Amino acid sequence: MTLLARFAPNTLHLSSFFWLSLLVFLMSFVKASHLSAQLMPNSFADLAEKISPSVVNITTSTVVAGRANQIPRGIVPKGSPFEEFFKEFDDRRRDDSPRPRRSSALGSGFVISNSGYIVTNNHVIDGADEIEIEFFSGDTLPAKVIGTDKNTDIAVLKVEPKTPLEFVGFGDSDVARVGDWVVAMGNPMGQGFSVSAGIVSARNRALAGIYDDYIQTDAAINRGNSGGPLFNLKGEVVGVNTAILSPNGGSIGIGFSMASNVVSRVVDQLIKFGEIRRGWLGVRIQDLDEDIVESIDGLDELAGALVSGVPDGPAKDAGMLQNDVIIVFDGHAVEDVRDLVQTVGNTEVGKAVDVVVLREGNEVTLSVTLGLRDDEKLASTDEGLEKKGIPEKNKKIENLGITLSNLTEEIRSGLGLNSSAEGVVVMDVIDTSEAYEKGLRSGDLITEAGQKKITNISEFERQVNATKDGGRKTMLLLVRRGNDPKFLALTIQK
Repeated sequence: MTLLARFAPNTLHLSSFFWLSLLVFLMSFVKASHLSAQLMPNSFADLAEKISPSVVNITTSTVVAGRANQIPRGIVPKGSPFEEFFKEFDDRRRDDSPRPRRSSALGSGFVISNSGYIVTNNHVIDGADEIEIEFFSGDTLPAKVIGTDKNTDIAVLKVEPKTPLEFVGFGDSDVARVGDWVVAMGNPMGQGFSVSAGIVSARNRALAGIYDDYIQTDAAINRGNSGGPLFNLKGEVVGVNTAILSPNGGSIGIGFSMASNVVSRVVDQLIKFGEIRRGWLGVRIQDLDEDIVESIDGLDELAGALVSGVPDGPAKDAGMLQNDVIIVFDGHAVEDVRDLVQTVGNTEVGKAVDVVVLREGNEVTLSVTLGLRDDEKLASTDEGLEKKGIPEKNKKIENLGITLSNLTEEIRSGLGLNSSAEGVVVMDVIDTSEAYEKGLRSGDLITEAGQKKITNISEFERQVNATKDGGRKTMLLLVRRGNDPKFLALTIQK
């Protein structure tokens, strides 16, 4: 048998395999092209026609205090023959008491039930005396506020329609993928019902709040779109248009919509209770960093929430301790502080949950019965400091962008500090300052400045001056938040 003959069968086999592979590739290409054509609609007209009747324009009216002496008086030369005339005229018209005036604002919303429940942003209707809803048909109805949630900027309104309304439902925002088509609808710049299309640009964006879960989109969103819906191609609401990032106040393709899975939970509670009832664990917590991970026995990954304080509450009753690291909450692996706060907040009040903590290198399971979160009462927990009722005068350190207070017993108690703690307390930090950028926050305790221990504001200021006089551009601070010490080097501005 020749060499050619020996290899001929294999050659035929490879040739057949090649052509079969090519055929499979072409079929896959055709199928993918078909699917792509399906995913990229030639027009959004059918969708817009379907969803338009459920979208509403919102006009609010608010009475605001006027200013005195709003009416200009006649000005004539002394001795003029018209002097007496204008004096009498001014006396009749003049009203030195402030005159109230009415201010209007515009926004958007959408109907979620045929009985007249409407969802919008809280900031659209906040402080409004009158709320008017305009439907796509042109009909208008007054609305009342059922409930609001400032943390997610969501509000629920109610109108009383004579006939059932067309409405839309919520979709699952968790399945929305980056690149998916979305459609925004609302009342931009007060121009009435308007549709814009774009894609999901990003997921799980956080702006300023602990409960934030925003979908970022490049669909055009402008002033007046606030409170309007963000739809998927099924006509389901996957977000509520809330904010834009813009240097000029207009859309530049960076808009944010609160995810529907967050909104739907809030809406359900507002309709049921008229308020939000979030679970409360009762701990002061902070995020981990690599240095903390290395210092804690048994912790080998950057995941969890470090307990810096345990005031009276559910966690303390269950036996949680300062320095515990919460790694699992009710079967959910905790990623960080934001993740834990959101998970706890979404858990039913009064539910007994297992919380796994890492304590001295060992995992300990605690059974915690969640309480009801009261954001006003818990301001000291969220911000680190209860500012009410503090008699001590504050001192603003202009060149650092911070405001300090001496450590009092009231502050010591509010921060959960022990009796031996010394230093000055950060009362406020300017958002645009270097101190804020580097992580300094209200409620932090500064124990050292310029590598010298400090016990009051005067000592702190002396160290600032000593740093300047020494020709150094930066000053090293030792900051304590709970039991976590952290060094910050701040620039001393001239």
